Amino acid sequence: MDINENINPWTIVDYSSVYNNSWIELTEYNVINPNNGIGIYGRVHFKNIAIAILVLDKKYNTWLVGQYRFPLNKYSWEIIEGGGDLNTNPIESAKRELKEETGIVAKNWTTILEMDLSNSVTDERSISFVAKDLSFEDAEPEETEQLQIKKIPFSELYKMVMNGDIRDSLTVATVLKTKILIDNGKL
Repeated sequence: MDINENINPWTIVDYSSVYNNSWIELTEYNVINPNNGIGIYGRVHFKNIAIAILVLDKKYNTWLVGQYRFPLNKYSWEIIEGGGDLNTNPIESAKRELKEETGIVAKNWTTILEMDLSNSVTDERSISFVAKDLSFEDAEPEETEQLQIKKIPFSELYKMVMNGDIRDSLTVATVLKTKILIDNGKL
């Protein structure tokens, strides 16, 4: 069976907003699915784009941010991450997040990865950057953030990802892509 990728096989009968705040909206849809069955579908709409920044100095050291992640109920070490307004250039959001969380300012930025983070229930998108040519200022974390900053060699971060010590999806994907780019002399 050939499927036309440009035609949506789902029919929306009606929908209602179940929850809405400054960051997300949860909508429940009454639908007819692709096999003509009647059902429901929930979608979480994100009002920001996820931004991830992997910092590299001249010796291929990088910086991690440690923080308690409320949804997971546990502590997490990650590359620098945050949210960017959908109407703002993602690179500007990345520069802001990097400065806020670590005090680092980078002159050289490379976009290395764009992803749909959980496309079965959300429309959240992400963009990952590698930031180089660094200078250092004071961090300016948001009032909701209680962060630890750690400088480590990129090779150690890669091992942490491969050993499963770091499970954050943006960190894992960005580190793996960065490793490939480094190994191929493209970064």
